[in-house]
Amino acid sequence: MRATLLHGPGDVRFEQVPDPVIREPRNAIVRVVASCVCGSDLWHYRGATTAPSQPQRIGHEFIGVVEEVGADVSRVKAGDFVIAPFYDCDMTCPNCRNGFSTSCLESGWWGGSDHAGDAMDGGQGEYVRVPHADGSLTVVPGGTPDDALLPSLLTLSDVFLTGHHAAVSAGVSKGSTVVVVGDGAVGLSGVLAAKRLGAERIVAMSRHEPRQAVAQAFGATDILTQRGDEGVQAVKDMFGGIGPDAVLECVGTKESMDQALRSARPGGQVGFVGVPNGGPELPVRTMFRSNVGVRGGVAPVRNYVDELLPEVLSGAIEPGRVFDLTLPLSDVAAAYAAMDERRAIKSLLLPGAARP
Repeated sequence: MRATLLHGPGDVRFEQVPDPVIREPRNAIVRVVASCVCGSDLWHYRGATTAPSQPQRIGHEFIGVVEEVGADVSRVKAGDFVIAPFYDCDMTCPNCRNGFSTSCLESGWWGGSDHAGDAMDGGQGEYVRVPHADGSLTVVPGGTPDDALLPSLLTLSDVFLTGHHAAVSAGVSKGSTVVVVGDGAVGLSGVLAAKRLGAERIVAMSRHEPRQAVAQAFGATDILTQRGDEGVQAVKDMFGGIGPDAVLECVGTKESMDQALRSARPGGQVGFVGVPNGGPELPVRTMFRSNVGVRGGVAPVRNYVDELLPEVLSGAIEPGRVFDLTLPLSDVAAAYAAMDERRAIKSLLLPGAARP
């Protein structure tokens, strides 16, 4: 089969790799129907993280059809259309049952290694071996869905539910006032999640018109272009000199966390999901004085997907609108370049030719 490999900064290639096989009785093989490029993939692509010593599989968001299952798999079967979270988990250990499957005691990471130390396939390939099929995979009822639903279903593997985690962590509820720091796909998902949870006023911090348009379609009531001290003051002015109830930090840099912490009202809450790169810091004395809380981290999307899937299937929410570029998987290098150069919000990858 073919899959995406990262050779070094700015160098991703779609190359031949060994076909995945069932290694343990809890495994399944999934044929990928759609995958995508994540903003966190760009940290590796840009060389912001340690460069691989050898070509490394990459990609962690995918949906597809189960091709084969191991002898101990009982909840999914060949032919099922499934959503995979951006990590592997068993959904039976204490951490999974407590709502944090990202800390599964037998966790594994696509493109990394599984609980047994075996290499795991990346999500940007033609097939993927799933170590814990019964735990990780969510079966979409009704079989293979219409093509129009694929983008939104794919967001349930990571991006929309990461935005949802930011909103939940920040305590967003009916009547909340919210500011979203970051206008990438996660930030835009945070806008939609806040709207769904009943937020009354949602401010999207964005300087890019196409992203502003998506934010407004998702429920943003205001757009703010200022940053830094000017941005903090503008936020305060929008909320009576006090600030919003909740701020969603969806970038992962020192500047974005500072923006979030200084924008929230005293006693407010920051929900953070931006992958920490660029040195984000928590100024404990500032937090102590303001009583601003911080909660969040890597999103346990497998614990959220069952709640949100029916709303995607019914069309009540359309988180797939974050995808504004669709390419064949073989053109994955162009998909990365478009996001890296901010010509695309999020790139969708399909096995064959690009669809409209």
